[in-house]
Amino acid sequence: LVVNTVRKLQESGFYWSTVTGGEANLLLSTEPAGTFLIRDSSDQRHFFTLSVKTESGTKNLRIQCEGGSFSLQSDPHSSQPVPRFDCVLKLVHHYMPPAPCAVPEQPGGALHPKRTYYIYSGGEKIPLVLSRPLSSSVSTLQHLCRKTVNGHLDSYEKMTQLPAPIKEFLDQYDAPL
Repeated sequence: LVVNTVRKLQESGFYWSTVTGGEANLLLSTEPAGTFLIRDSSDQRHFFTLSVKTESGTKNLRIQCEGGSFSLQSDPHSSQPVPRFDCVLKLVHHYMPPAPCAVPEQPGGALHPKRTYYIYSGGEKIPLVLSRPLSSSVSTLQHLCRKTVNGHLDSYEKMTQLPAPIKEFLDQYDAPL
Protein backbone atom coordinates (compact mmCIF):
# COMPACT_ATOMS: atom_id res chain seq x y z
CA LEU A 1 0.00 0.00 0.00
CA VAL A 2 2.66 2.52 1.03
CA VAL A 3 5.07 1.62 -1.79
CA ASN A 4 2.30 2.06 -4.37
CA THR A 5 1.27 5.35 -2.75
CA VAL A 6 4.85 6.70 -2.83
CA ARG A 7 5.07 5.83 -6.54
CA LYS A 8 1.81 7.69 -7.25
CA LEU A 9 2.89 10.64 -5.11
CA GLN A 10 6.18 10.88 -6.99
CA GLU A 11 4.21 11.08 -10.25
CA SER A 12 1.75 13.63 -8.85
CA GLY A 13 4.11 16.59 -9.17
CA PHE A 14 3.28 17.92 -5.67
CA TYR A 15 5.08 15.41 -3.44
CA TRP A 16 7.94 17.19 -1.73
CA SER A 17 9.41 14.09 -0.07
CA THR A 18 11.89 15.03 2.68
CA VAL A 19 10.93 18.72 3.03
CA THR A 20 10.57 19.62 6.73
CA GLY A 21 7.64 21.43 8.33
CA GLY A 22 9.67 24.64 8.47
CA GLU A 23 10.64 24.34 4.81
CA ALA A 24 7.01 23.65 3.86
CA ASN A 25 5.99 26.77 5.79
CA LEU A 26 8.55 28.81 3.83
CA LEU A 27 7.47 27.30 0.48
CA LEU A 28 3.81 28.07 1.17
CA SER A 29 4.37 31.49 2.79
CA THR A 30 3.95 33.47 -0.45
CA GLU A 31 1.17 31.28 -1.85
CA PRO A 32 -2.57 31.99 -1.60
CA ALA A 33 -4.72 30.19 0.98
CA GLY A 34 -5.72 26.75 -0.27
CA THR A 35 -2.30 25.91 -1.73
CA PHE A 36 -0.98 22.60 -0.41
CA LEU A 37 1.74 19.98 -0.71
CA ILE A 38 2.36 16.44 0.48
CA ARG A 39 5.63 15.59 2.22
CA ASP A 40 7.13 12.87 4.36
CA SER A 41 6.06 13.11 7.99
CA SER A 42 8.65 14.00 10.62
CA ASP A 43 6.58 11.93 13.10
CA GLN A 44 7.78 8.31 13.01
CA ARG A 45 4.19 7.08 13.56
CA HIS A 46 3.04 8.53 10.22
CA PHE A 47 4.29 8.24 6.65
CA PHE A 48 2.98 11.52 5.18
CA THR A 49 1.92 15.05 6.11
CA LEU A 50 -0.39 17.40 4.22
CA SER A 51 0.92 20.97 4.54
CA VAL A 52 -1.71 23.56 3.59
CA LYS A 53 -1.74 27.35 3.57
CA THR A 54 -4.81 28.62 5.44
CA GLU A 55 -6.00 32.12 6.34
CA SER A 56 -4.31 31.46 9.72
CA GLY A 57 -0.97 30.43 8.21
CA THR A 58 0.46 27.07 7.23
CA LYS A 59 -1.01 24.01 8.95
CA ASN A 60 0.56 20.55 8.89
CA LEU A 61 -1.94 17.70 8.98
CA ARG A 62 -0.74 14.17 9.60
CA ILE A 63 -2.03 11.51 7.28
CA GLN A 64 -2.76 8.31 9.19
CA CYS A 65 -2.32 4.86 7.68
CA GLU A 66 -4.36 2.22 9.52
CA GLY A 67 -6.03 -0.97 8.41
CA GLY A 68 -4.97 -0.61 4.78
CA SER A 69 -6.36 2.91 4.35
CA PHE A 70 -5.35 6.55 4.70
CA SER A 71 -7.17 9.31 6.57
CA LEU A 72 -6.44 12.76 7.96
CA GLN A 73 -5.69 12.82 11.66
CA SER A 74 -9.01 13.76 13.22
CA ASP A 75 -10.18 15.74 16.21
CA PRO A 76 -10.11 13.24 19.10
CA HIS A 77 -13.31 14.78 20.53
CA SER A 78 -15.31 14.33 17.32
CA SER A 79 -17.81 11.50 16.98
CA GLN A 80 -17.95 11.87 13.18
CA PRO A 81 -16.48 8.98 11.19
CA VAL A 82 -13.32 9.95 9.31
CA PRO A 83 -13.30 9.30 5.54
CA ARG A 84 -10.74 6.62 4.59
CA PHE A 85 -9.08 5.98 1.23
CA ASP A 86 -6.80 3.40 -0.35
CA CYS A 87 -4.57 6.17 -1.72
CA VAL A 88 -3.35 9.55 -0.42
CA LEU A 89 -4.25 11.18 -3.75
CA LYS A 90 -7.87 10.05 -3.40
CA LEU A 91 -7.87 11.44 0.14
CA VAL A 92 -6.64 14.84 -1.09
CA HIS A 93 -9.15 14.84 -3.96
CA HIS A 94 -11.98 14.17 -1.49
CA TYR A 95 -11.19 17.35 0.44
CA MET A 96 -10.89 19.52 -2.68
CA PRO A 97 -13.96 21.51 -3.76
CA PRO A 98 -16.01 19.95 -6.56
CA ALA A 99 -15.61 21.47 -10.00
CA PRO A 100 -18.47 23.84 -10.84
CA CYS A 101 -21.15 22.31 -13.04
CA ALA A 102 -21.88 23.93 -16.39
CA VAL A 103 -25.62 23.97 -15.66
CA PRO A 104 -27.15 24.76 -12.27
CA GLU A 105 -28.99 21.83 -10.67
CA GLN A 106 -32.08 23.95 -10.09
CA PRO A 107 -33.20 27.24 -11.63
CA GLY A 108 -31.65 29.96 -9.54
CA GLY A 109 -29.72 27.33 -7.57
CA ALA A 110 -26.05 27.15 -6.79
CA LEU A 111 -23.65 25.66 -9.30
CA HIS A 112 -22.66 22.96 -6.84
CA PRO A 113 -23.28 22.14 -3.21
CA LYS A 114 -20.64 23.55 -0.87
CA ARG A 115 -18.86 21.05 1.35
CA THR A 116 -16.92 22.52 4.22
CA TYR A 117 -14.43 20.57 6.31
CA TYR A 118 -12.68 21.97 9.35
CA ILE A 119 -9.37 21.38 11.04
CA TYR A 120 -8.66 22.13 14.69
CA SER A 121 -5.37 23.76 15.51
CA GLY A 122 -4.44 25.37 18.81
CA GLY A 123 -8.08 25.40 19.92
CA GLU A 124 -9.06 27.17 16.71
CA LYS A 125 -11.58 25.82 14.16
CA ILE A 126 -10.24 26.57 10.65
CA PRO A 127 -11.90 25.74 7.31
CA LEU A 128 -9.84 23.20 5.35
CA VAL A 129 -9.51 24.50 1.81
CA LEU A 130 -7.43 22.51 -0.68
CA SER A 131 -7.63 24.41 -3.94
CA ARG A 132 -4.23 24.09 -5.62
CA PRO A 133 -1.25 21.78 -5.19
CA LEU A 134 2.20 23.40 -5.09
CA SER A 135 4.19 21.78 -7.88
CA SER A 136 7.49 20.18 -6.99
CA SER A 137 8.26 19.15 -10.56
CA VAL A 138 6.97 19.51 -14.10
CA SER A 139 4.66 16.67 -15.12
CA THR A 140 5.01 15.00 -18.48
CA LEU A 141 2.37 15.63 -21.12
CA GLN A 142 1.53 11.93 -20.95
CA HIS A 143 0.86 12.18 -17.21
CA LEU A 144 -1.20 15.37 -17.58
CA CYS A 145 -3.35 13.60 -20.19
CA ARG A 146 -3.82 10.61 -17.88
CA LYS A 147 -4.98 12.87 -15.03
CA THR A 148 -7.43 14.62 -17.34
CA VAL A 149 -8.89 11.36 -18.64
CA ASN A 150 -9.19 9.98 -15.08
CA GLY A 151 -11.02 13.15 -14.06
CA HIS A 152 -13.59 12.64 -16.80
CA LEU A 153 -14.19 8.91 -16.37
CA ASP A 154 -17.00 9.21 -13.88
CA SER A 155 -18.35 5.70 -14.28
CA TYR A 156 -16.98 2.18 -14.34
CA GLU A 157 -18.97 1.56 -17.52
CA LYS A 158 -16.99 4.22 -19.41
CA MET A 159 -13.74 2.65 -18.23
CA THR A 160 -14.72 -0.82 -19.49
CA GLN A 161 -15.20 0.57 -22.99
CA LEU A 162 -11.51 1.49 -23.27
CA PRO A 163 -8.89 -0.83 -24.80
CA ALA A 164 -6.98 -2.93 -22.23
CA PRO A 165 -3.58 -1.15 -22.62
CA ILE A 166 -5.21 2.23 -21.98
CA LYS A 167 -7.12 0.91 -18.95
CA GLU A 168 -3.86 -0.46 -17.51
CA PHE A 169 -2.10 2.86 -18.10
CA LEU A 170 -4.93 4.80 -16.42
CA ASP A 171 -5.02 2.37 -13.48
CA GLN A 172 -1.34 3.05 -12.72
CA TYR A 173 -2.35 6.54 -11.57
CA ASP A 174 -6.07 6.56 -10.88
CA ALA A 175 -6.51 10.05 -9.44
CA PRO A 176 -7.69 13.16 -11.29
CA LEU A 177 -5.15 15.48 -9.62
